[in-house]
Amino acid sequence: MILALDTATAILSAALVSEGRSWYREIDAGLGHSELLMDMADSLLKEAGLAAGDLGAVACMKGPGSFTGLRIGFSAAKGMALALDIPLIACPTLDCMAYPWSVWPGLVVPVMDARKGRFFTARYRGGTRISEEMDAEPGAIEEALLSAGEPVILTGPDAPLFFSRLEAEKGAAGRIRMDPLYRKGRGMELAALAKKTAIMNNGKGDVYSGPQYLRKSDAEY
Repeated sequence: MILALDTATAILSAALVSEGRSWYREIDAGLGHSELLMDMADSLLKEAGLAAGDLGAVACMKGPGSFTGLRIGFSAAKGMALALDIPLIACPTLDCMAYPWSVWPGLVVPVMDARKGRFFTARYRGGTRISEEMDAEPGAIEEALLSAGEPVILTGPDAPLFFSRLEAEKGAAGRIRMDPLYRKGRGMELAALAKKTAIMNNGKGDVYSGPQYLRKSDAEY
């Protein structure tokens, strides 16, 4: 049984997956992740009629994402993993955002606002990441999309903001479609990828891992 905690964006979500059954919660938490996360996890366990001791693993978002949100997610997941002696599995945020579009016949491009006129993104095809995770300006991302010559599905919490930049440049926008559920928590996708990761790693996790940042926080500049 896996408890997945998605704290990478303003949309806080959590999923509990056990023996073919699943339970899910999400809320637009803004900056309230620390106050809401554990109550959300507890309510999932109560709804499922399970206790924390029944968990086989806990998962969280690896990043990129909100600096504070990622730290909150890792802190909660590590605390549970250490207390219960279960694996901690961290999965890349962009992988989770792209996961629902694994059968899309073209490029899947999740985007997150990285501030300073830039975006966190990566490109996927057939459920596989085909580029490095990027911290890039819209023009550089657009150039990569144009060179591919494929239909594009845009997803992630800041897809509309990124799309507006493409419209202004009159480039790849004509071939891009928008995921109607772009601004959604990815707790279920996190649970699915964490399960795959656990199988590949023979059930082992890394309780001493930490968030992956593509850029320093503003406080570190």
